Amino acid sequence: MQTSNPETIAALATPPGRGGIGVIRISGSMTPIITQHILQTGLPHPRQAHLQHFHSRDGEVLDQGIVLYFPAPHSFTGEEVVEFQGHGGPVVMDRLLQVILSLGARAARPGEFSERAFLNGKIDLVQAEAIADLIDSSSEQAARSAMRSLQGEFSQKIHALVEQLTRLRSYIEAGIDFPDEEIDLLADGQVIKTLEHLQHQIETILAQAQQGYLLREGMQIVIIGQPNVGKSSLLNCLAQRDTAIVTDIPGTTRDIIRESIHLDGMPLHITDTAGLRDTDDPVEQEGIRRARQALQTADAVLLLVDDRDTEASKTELPVEMPLQNPYLVLRNKCDLTPQTAGFMEPHTLRLSVKTGEGIDDLKDWLKQCMGLQTQAETGALMARRRHLEALRHARLAVENSLEQARASYSELLAEELRQAQKALGEITGEVSSDDLLGKIFSEFCIGK
Repeated sequence: MQTSNPETIAALATPPGRGGIGVIRISGSMTPIITQHILQTGLPHPRQAHLQHFHSRDGEVLDQGIVLYFPAPHSFTGEEVVEFQGHGGPVVMDRLLQVILSLGARAARPGEFSERAFLNGKIDLVQAEAIADLIDSSSEQAARSAMRSLQGEFSQKIHALVEQLTRLRSYIEAGIDFPDEEIDLLADGQVIKTLEHLQHQIETILAQAQQGYLLREGMQIVIIGQPNVGKSSLLNCLAQRDTAIVTDIPGTTRDIIRESIHLDGMPLHITDTAGLRDTDDPVEQEGIRRARQALQTADAVLLLVDDRDTEASKTELPVEMPLQNPYLVLRNKCDLTPQTAGFMEPHTLRLSVKTGEGIDDLKDWLKQCMGLQTQAETGALMARRRHLEALRHARLAVENSLEQARASYSELLAEELRQAQKALGEITGEVSSDDLLGKIFSEFCIGK
């Protein structure tokens, strides 16, 4: 997908503000000319660090630092690229950048360097997104997963699936194009076996991508229950700080309280809600409405009940809760009852937020909900929602392909295979729209 862009772009590639070093990056056809003006010498040797003075247009020395030259096409963007590494004061960097812009470059848009790398075939779309994910990683596991995607592991898996689909499509469509041969391509069952193998591969990759998505985005956990059962205390216990106010007065929590934590490196976004009950207080009613609304975006639900209330059970789960969501009934205050803490029946855990009994069991359950046991996150592939949607579309198309193969409908089978290949192509950018590219790269840092 090699492209020729006449515009030369420049941007500060390090965070704005004071620092020991600041880096300005230039990319485009005018890069060599601009660089020679600033250095007032010839171009430095490619990929070698040179200590140089940086000059203004009238010859004033602005700074002294390192310059690195990467000639096309052997650069990050595939274009002529130079990096000026100077002292990281904001005034120094701004003066140098203004000189570069006055010499014919323009200010880069967010993510434009990575966008050019993609358009010039240096990286695919998954790798481009992995750059942003690596920068934004909030845990060690997320950083590892993003690095694996940046190195091409996710892309390689997708390309392998596309190659299998391409071979299978060629085989099926050849039979359709040459019907006079009277060969039943579906008779020996080999196509069905191949499709079943493809189906299994997509399921495996989808599971790894879902793990990576949770590592990137985190899991939304909503705590619900009647007033005074310990919801705010549980939030404080998991956050290990006093985020929510805790009193003996029913209805203390009247609004949504959110806290983000890391559980063995895995991000969790926990929401404490107003106690669910009938009330005439308009403020508390609004809090209860918001609590029910929060259930719509929850990935998992924790229903707290008082262990001393023998009638309390999972029947208190609100009707607004999506049926597919995992949930756990937490029978809190087990320190006030004679039974032992722990799992007593499916979806039910007895614990005491006050003493800490059963909290480790709750954390293990949360990790299982995320599909990320502490030894299993190494298989995660950093993914975004669009990746998951594309993989699900591909999975559905392959499932439909199996139905058509078993019914010996070659034409319909070929069309379903085409749809599966198209969905997978959207992941790596082989099939993409300008709107999608604009949205993805607009979320990047300026200078990347």
